[in-house]
Amino acid sequence: MKRLPVLPFHTLMVQGTTSDAGKSTVVAALCRLLVRHGVKVVPFKPQNMALNSAVTSDGGEIGRAQALQAQAARIAPHTDMNPVLLKPSSDTGAQVIVHGKVRADMNARDYHRYKTSAMAAVLASYHRLREQYDAVLVEGAGSPAEINLRARDIANMGFAEAVDCPVILVADIDRGGVFAHLVGTLDCLSESERRRIAGFVINRFRGDISLLQPGLDWLEERTGKPVLAVLPYLHGLHLDAEDAVASTQSVRGKFRVVVPVLPRISNHTDFDALRAHPDVDLQFIGAGQPIPPADLIILPGSKNTRNDLAWLRQQGWPDAIRKHLRYGGKLIGICGGFQMLGQSVDDPHGVEGAPGSMEGLGLLAMRTELTQQKQLLQVSGRCAFNNEAGVAGYEIHMGVSMGDAMQHPAFHIDGRPEGARSADDQILGSYLHGMFDTPQAFSALLAWAGLGGVDAVDLDQLREQSLERVADATQPLLDALLKINYRSAMAS
Repeated sequence: MKRLPVLPFHTLMVQGTTSDAGKSTVVAALCRLLVRHGVKVVPFKPQNMALNSAVTSDGGEIGRAQALQAQAARIAPHTDMNPVLLKPSSDTGAQVIVHGKVRADMNARDYHRYKTSAMAAVLASYHRLREQYDAVLVEGAGSPAEINLRARDIANMGFAEAVDCPVILVADIDRGGVFAHLVGTLDCLSESERRRIAGFVINRFRGDISLLQPGLDWLEERTGKPVLAVLPYLHGLHLDAEDAVASTQSVRGKFRVVVPVLPRISNHTDFDALRAHPDVDLQFIGAGQPIPPADLIILPGSKNTRNDLAWLRQQGWPDAIRKHLRYGGKLIGICGGFQMLGQSVDDPHGVEGAPGSMEGLGLLAMRTELTQQKQLLQVSGRCAFNNEAGVAGYEIHMGVSMGDAMQHPAFHIDGRPEGARSADDQILGSYLHGMFDTPQAFSALLAWAGLGGVDAVDLDQLREQSLERVADATQPLLDALLKINYRSAMAS
């Protein structure tokens, strides 16, 4: 292992011109490159808004992307890596999680006022990490050009200014308008913020680089900032999405799986292993789309179970599910989707809105009561329907389910029964996120659902292979970063 010379930065922030510009992947790639060279590196995201989350080694909750970046850095995820996580429960409100624990439910205006307190938590986490690691790679959120969010900003330039770190700006050329994105973002920044930009990264390029060169020359002349790297579009990556549901479907296999895209769908990374399997045709079905025939329907997790249950009814899913079951299809409910399968979802404390109760789908003999205490656990055990198959995953939920259906569990987790199955074994429900990620459980679940004799997908291995690929492709960026005199660049 060749060690790098002394890094010219201790903290480097990666911001983007838009959401999904590639910030998360660039941070993960740089983490893997630095750790290859013996650098003790840690990812950090001050504020994340996402419904895909992970349980950490210290028993908290952070954004899924930071857990992936921790894997890239070959360290265990910790709540300090994402001190503020916002989990939207409506278009105007979110659950605010600070240092891994639920602090409150706030509307956008209340959270804006709370940002001063949130910044104190952010800086406390940052300083702890700074003392422990050689390098801190910081991911911004959205875009620093969102003028309406500039006051009390903790996610982008507000943080960079507070800790006095350089910033690189990433733009996605695949969506078009890359030069307008970069120049426009720069023009929206203050003078001190513009000086903080050390250079640009153009992401997801495919084509002849010589045809892009005139644009790169113009950009550097116009802004006085270097283009540090042009990173290629990489097909077939298996990396956890921060939040957005994949727009591409894996329509290829003989075994048909459909998943409704609930308005508040959470942890849809549960289906990444299925999407990657060549024998599985996984389709996400959104609002207004016809519900196709399937071998397996999966109701995913939800940040607002009652509202998403109402949406399912509006879209005609209950009738489609009952028809599916009459024809012998299988049904799985995960977390919020599991709660929907019962006879009722009761919310006496107003955890997900106004207090009240809603009738469930009535497919399992159980009821769920939403609780104010969130369950956060990393767990392991065995499949109850196949005792030879081990399973591992995590629980993130605010609710307790009870009833006769629980006497016929889906899993045995850490010595206790977990989840439920119907008497005819067509329906399985569980609070266990990541149930498909363990190869043994993957094979057992597919065999239970009707697809036996197939090789399992090892999702962790696919992630590792993808991290190595993006790291290799990002090497030119690291080479460029090592040559910059950051103090001189930020002073000019």
